[in-house]
Amino acid sequence: MAITKAKKVEILEKLEKGLAGAETVAFVNFHKLSVKESTELRKMLRDAGVSFYVAKKTLVRRVLNARKITGTMPEFPGELALAWAADAVAAPKNVLEFVKADKTRKEKVTFFGGIYEGAYLSKEEITALASIPSREVLLGKFVGM
Repeated sequence: MAITKAKKVEILEKLEKGLAGAETVAFVNFHKLSVKESTELRKMLRDAGVSFYVAKKTLVRRVLNARKITGTMPEFPGELALAWAADAVAAPKNVLEFVKADKTRKEKVTFFGGIYEGAYLSKEEITALASIPSREVLLGKFVGM
């Protein structure tokens, strides 16, 4: 079913508003994710203060091209969702925690890449960003020294 022009404008506005306040954006591929797992992912991200939005790739590209982002935009084969938050590592970290909670999700949910501080990141770079321990853990390690 085709999306009306009014709905496309609404989606573009939502993406522009969300990405404007985001420190980090993760491009997520959610291929073969069941409805139950998708609902669980959305609830987990919402509880962590992370926005998760599925949009047409053409609309996402339009919003991203309008912003001044350095680097090369990654390819988006398959389904595309965006996860963003004001916290620098919250979006990719929570998606990665969801994947690690069940080993069968490893091939269902992956990163395409992301955006951090106005630059595109590769799949490996966004995964590395997601692997950074939380602030509290880092402070605990520092105090323990």
